[in-house]
Amino acid sequence: MTLIICMLNLAGKNALVTGIANNRSIAWGIAQQLHKAGANLGITYLPDDKGKMEKKVAELVEPLNPSLFLPCNVENDEQIQSTFATIREKWGKLDILVHCLAFANKDDLSGDFSQTSRSGFSKALEVSTYSLVQLSGAAKPLMTEGGSIVTLSYLGAARAVPNYNVMGVAKAGLEASVRYLAAELGPQNIRVNGISAGPIRTLASSAVGGILDMIHHVEEIAPLRRTVTQLEVGSTAAFLCSDLSSGITGQILYVDAGYEIMGM
Repeated sequence: MTLIICMLNLAGKNALVTGIANNRSIAWGIAQQLHKAGANLGITYLPDDKGKMEKKVAELVEPLNPSLFLPCNVENDEQIQSTFATIREKWGKLDILVHCLAFANKDDLSGDFSQTSRSGFSKALEVSTYSLVQLSGAAKPLMTEGGSIVTLSYLGAARAVPNYNVMGVAKAGLEASVRYLAAELGPQNIRVNGISAGPIRTLASSAVGGILDMIHHVEEIAPLRRTVTQLEVGSTAAFLCSDLSSGITGQILYVDAGYEIMGM
């Protein structure tokens, strides 16, 4: 009997990671695990007028030695085009796209969902949902040897979660987009999956009212009696980006200490 041990190895793979804002970002945990597995990293950041975000993210990711560091506001078509043109010029191909982008106005997360503003609804879906579609479309011609696209979701896509409102709808659209993109891109051996992570204290989650209560609730109810860490989510993302998951596409994997299975 021959024992075959498969190691997670991303050496020679070019990976673009979006959505790092600070050292609490789930995207930061993913970038660390991709780097650990040997991937060649490209990092995007959300540019601002004073350049504060560029400086902050650049200092954070410096130990990962990214070969590309690019501004990319997904509400700006020219910046998206520029990002992928640079990837084509510098790398020639793209193997991995990590989508960790979401935004909703704080006022549209709480109160009556029926009172969500038209502009707030559109903004949440453009940044949190449509950006996956748009970035995947831009990545498609660069994934000439197949590839993996991974995005981040949350339980609020499938259940009504207090103080989540329009973001729940955006995440539901995101999960549907995963399935449609997987169906489209599968013939090119491009896999598309999502990770539904348990609540983690991040810059984005701080806008959700009662986030600490949500975390404590998960710690009490989840089978593992705890919530998860950035690096645990990052390890799952690295797995989905590797050949170890070559038969998986169109799926939403729950990384939430088992909370999703509980009825009460």
